[in-house]
Amino acid sequence: MFSAVPRITCLAMLSLLVGSLRIAMAEAPQESGIDHKGLNWASGGRAYDEEHFSPLSQISVKNVSKLGLAWSLDLPGEHTLEATPLEVDGVLYFSGQMAKVYAVEATTGKLIWTFDPESYKTRPGHQRLLFPANRGVAYWDGKVFVGSLDGRLISLDAKSGKLRWSVQTLDPNSKSYIAGQPRTFDGKVVIGNGGADYGDRGYLTAYDAATGKQLWRVYTAPGDPSKGFESDAMAMAAKTWGGEYWKTGTGGSVWDGITYDPELNQLYIGCGNSGPYNPELRSPGGGDNLFLASILAVKADTGAYVWHYQVNPREAWDFKATAGMELTTLTINGAPHRVLMQSPTNGFFYVIDRETGKLLSAEKIGKVTWASRINLQTGRPVEADNIRYQSGPVTFWPSPYGTHNWQPMSYSPKTNLVYIPYMKIAARYEKSEHPTFGSGTLFSIVKVDPDDGTGALLAWDPVGQKPKWRVPRDKMWNGGTAVTAGNLVFQGDADGIFHAHDARDGKELWRYDAKLGIVGAPITYQVADTQFVSILVGFGGATAIQGSFLRTGWKYNLQPRRLLTFALNKSAALPDTAPPDFSVKPIVDASLKIDHDAAARGEASYAKRACLICHGIDLKSPGVPGPDLRESAIAANITSLTTVLRTGALEQHGMPRFPELDDSEINSLYMYIRKGALDAKRGVKDAAKTDTHF
Repeated sequence: MFSAVPRITCLAMLSLLVGSLRIAMAEAPQESGIDHKGLNWASGGRAYDEEHFSPLSQISVKNVSKLGLAWSLDLPGEHTLEATPLEVDGVLYFSGQMAKVYAVEATTGKLIWTFDPESYKTRPGHQRLLFPANRGVAYWDGKVFVGSLDGRLISLDAKSGKLRWSVQTLDPNSKSYIAGQPRTFDGKVVIGNGGADYGDRGYLTAYDAATGKQLWRVYTAPGDPSKGFESDAMAMAAKTWGGEYWKTGTGGSVWDGITYDPELNQLYIGCGNSGPYNPELRSPGGGDNLFLASILAVKADTGAYVWHYQVNPREAWDFKATAGMELTTLTINGAPHRVLMQSPTNGFFYVIDRETGKLLSAEKIGKVTWASRINLQTGRPVEADNIRYQSGPVTFWPSPYGTHNWQPMSYSPKTNLVYIPYMKIAARYEKSEHPTFGSGTLFSIVKVDPDDGTGALLAWDPVGQKPKWRVPRDKMWNGGTAVTAGNLVFQGDADGIFHAHDARDGKELWRYDAKLGIVGAPITYQVADTQFVSILVGFGGATAIQGSFLRTGWKYNLQPRRLLTFALNKSAALPDTAPPDFSVKPIVDASLKIDHDAAARGEASYAKRACLICHGIDLKSPGVPGPDLRESAIAANITSLTTVLRTGALEQHGMPRFPELDDSEINSLYMYIRKGALDAKRGVKDAAKTDTHF
């Protein structure tokens, strides 16, 4: 009789059944190339659930010590490599820093084709908005998709690399850009964009994967009410804004986290930060400002609103909910729940019922002082005093980089743990009247605790909402993770070490010196009877504006950027690589007299033109993603510097043009760089500057 079966057994069987159904639905054969055996890695997180989990187990805790380099591929001209590669039926697809797409034989490393969107020709001014970076491609039915910095969504033939179609997703007058990875499902391809820091209004658009025809668009912040609202959701959101927000700027851009749920036919959209940051400038008088820093669920067929959850009402700190969102079924209080899990920048780990949007639990994964807790009844944070710096400067943890940023986390249904690239650093905020930028928010990355600026590989129990184990990392800006059925979790770090840990207890079982820092996430796949592990090696991205916290010795054009692939019992040799170089070798002209007034103007111009994004705050570059200008022969010659700034001679390599600069401003920049080089030669040590104004 059924009544004789213990209740706990029934619940366990129900949970197992739901979990099995989830896996079957998420991994069912699709036109996209996703397969039920898990041999391919055909989307950013491998399957729709974005778990970055592989069911492959040929490489396991028992034999990972025999893992060796199968092959490597040098990628000349690349600097920042952030993409998670894809693998479909024996071919690897990935993007470089300016959305250049590569197709490579997965077993040999032989280059099949490349495609360069040449965004520097289409909208050259967009290169000034962001350091060159791209987080990956998408695949569907024999087509590869990539978003370019200038705002195009591009479809390529997977076999030949030939262009199939291209659509411009951005308004020509916008300051938005694309650096994120498209997502594909059910014959559709969706893409968002960055630009919240410039105040641009966020949105996500769905296109027909075969033709490029726009199917629907979802906005993540309201527009001008006088023009009418695009949906009831936008009318609802507008009630949470004040003032003339459509003139001052909103933000909320969708530049990373996008997850498709085939069980519920829903799409989950991670919405970005505000712009401007200070809420009194964009929405005076109050208001939560939906859908900033929110997770937005919409119907996958139409984009119609289903539910939302806001992690940071009235966002004011560059916190965002754009990190990856993972789907699974968890047994909570004895009952199975279909959940969404996210670790956004604000430092809490959220478990949300993905059917209703109800918050199930939220706890801090590290040092978090901006709020004491999340009220589970209201879903709102219990905030600390003066958190919006309305009464003066305030310092708290975490910084805008978060306890976790865009680098993918992973989840194993075998261990029921989430593996998070964790980081720790504080920030100081204040309102400001900047002589160059005007009213806004000034924030500084500051080292307060002795371990600020460090990171960790964190194994998190999402049911118990507590850490299971933690492996410290010396630097805070490390790579994403992948976990396998062989109970292995892989991660690369800023120091260039590629690690394999036991997913159950964190014990390091294998390491490989890649000889260059890693920020992307690894993948694993199987071709014929061999399991491989691949990872892009190219340290960069948001490193130049992190000051001295990320001095790694990796320099522009010194260490080659590569794709590395490993398999059991392989022993290929890595080509010669220059070692880390922490020195500064400034170019100094002893006969040049420094004009200190001009140098001071040049310092202001250097900030105004956002040169620090690539070349470092106070000229103190870690060498990536742009070169140290104090060492640059081009910057040491006023004629060469003028040519590069005015004509865009190096646009193809990611250096934008500045045609509006007159001789006086170029001379001021030149004097600022020359003074910086001379100070470095003399050993002058200024206090490190980490101020950023928005």
